[in-house]
Amino acid sequence: MHQLHSLDGYIQRILIAEYHDKLLLLDGCCRADIDVIEDFIVNKLNRKMTDLALIVVTHMHPDHAGAASFLRKKYGCKIAVSNVAGQWYSGIDGKLMHLTDVLLTLWVAGRKKKAKKFVYYPSTLTPDYYLSDQVYLPGFDDWQVHFTQGHTDRDISLHHKPSDQIYVADLMVKVREAFIPPYPVFYPKKYLSSLNKIKALNAQSLILAHGDKVQLSDNEWQKLINLAPTKPVTHWRSVKTKLKRVLFSR
Repeated sequence: MHQLHSLDGYIQRILIAEYHDKLLLLDGCCRADIDVIEDFIVNKLNRKMTDLALIVVTHMHPDHAGAASFLRKKYGCKIAVSNVAGQWYSGIDGKLMHLTDVLLTLWVAGRKKKAKKFVYYPSTLTPDYYLSDQVYLPGFDDWQVHFTQGHTDRDISLHHKPSDQIYVADLMVKVREAFIPPYPVFYPKKYLSSLNKIKALNAQSLILAHGDKVQLSDNEWQKLINLAPTKPVTHWRSVKTKLKRVLFSR
């Protein structure tokens, strides 16, 4: 890898790994990021868009999968996802959750004082590659895949072995100088296991989807692990809890 570029995306970081003969997009970004990606590759790197060889989709949320299928259709790049059966947004509940996640993306953008943009994207994705735990990315054998499920059932992190840095996507977020679990966490046991897995790798640095490159002290790791939920923390549970409060307050 010649250089890892980090750009300001719609609500998350855009990470592009540059090689002399190809480019790697570490996550599928928002649909609203397509123009930013194109401008950077063509005008800043002076590269062709067809140099974009692979997009990894760490999970199916709008800010991690939103641009992937559109970029593949336009430029012929390949898409890789974790080898987990089925679609994340499946069934009627899945369609409702997909719409909710799109609306949440716009809400976060508003909090960041970003203009409203069209961020809708397909709720299903058929990749070119299915990635198993511990494999290396096709065509980019300096990046190793780690399953880090919990936020959803298919989250992955990407470990650049030569520089010993790991892109952990939404495994954690940093708020007011503290590291906390993401929202939602659908699978708390898997989430705790994922935290312990990444901690044990003892990497030189971690790259957050919603933040900068960081290094966690043992104390910060322990605080994050202590905050890991023991029950699912999801949209639907939040709605049910609020409804119960309304009903029982009457």
